[in-house]
Amino acid sequence: MHRDEIGNLQVRGPNVFVGYWKMLEKTAEDFTADGFFNTGDKGQIGDDGYVSIVGRAKDVVITGGLNVYPKEIELFIDDLPGVKESAVIGVPHSDFGEGVVAVVVCEDSVALEEDDVVVPVKQNQVSFKVPKRVVFVKELPRSAMAKVQKSLLRERYKELLP
Repeated sequence: MHRDEIGNLQVRGPNVFVGYWKMLEKTAEDFTADGFFNTGDKGQIGDDGYVSIVGRAKDVVITGGLNVYPKEIELFIDDLPGVKESAVIGVPHSDFGEGVVAVVVCEDSVALEEDDVVVPVKQNQVSFKVPKRVVFVKELPRSAMAKVQKSLLRERYKELLP
C-alpha cells in the first residue's frame, strides 16, 4: 500500500488470535493463507508513517462507483456548529446504487435545517460525498459496547431515497 492510499487493514503477531473457536469456515474467511487477520477496517499510511483507520469496510458507501468513507464526512459534520454527533450511511439509490445520508444529533436546544449540514459539506467536499439527505434524530442507536448501530440506521432509512 502506498502512502495516503486506502486499503484493508490486516494484522499478524503473537498478540493476535489464531482463529475462531470451532468455526473453521469463519477462520478461513477472515484470515489470509499466510496468517494475517482481516480486521474489517479500512486504513491508510500518512506522511508521518502512522496508520490511520478511516472506517469499517462494511460501512463504505459506494455511490456511482465511487467510495465514500463515512468517518471522513462524520468528522466534518461533527465539527459544524450545533451538531453533537453524526452517522453517515449508504442507502439504496435508483441511479447511484447507494446514496449518502447523514443522520445527525443536534446539541441541546439547537434546531438545524438540512441545508445547515449540506451546504458546508458541499463547500468543502467533492460532490459525491455530499449527503443527499440529512435526518435529525434525538440519539443514535447504540450497541451494548456503545458503538453506533449503522445497520439499524440503514434498515430504518432504506427507502429514503428514490
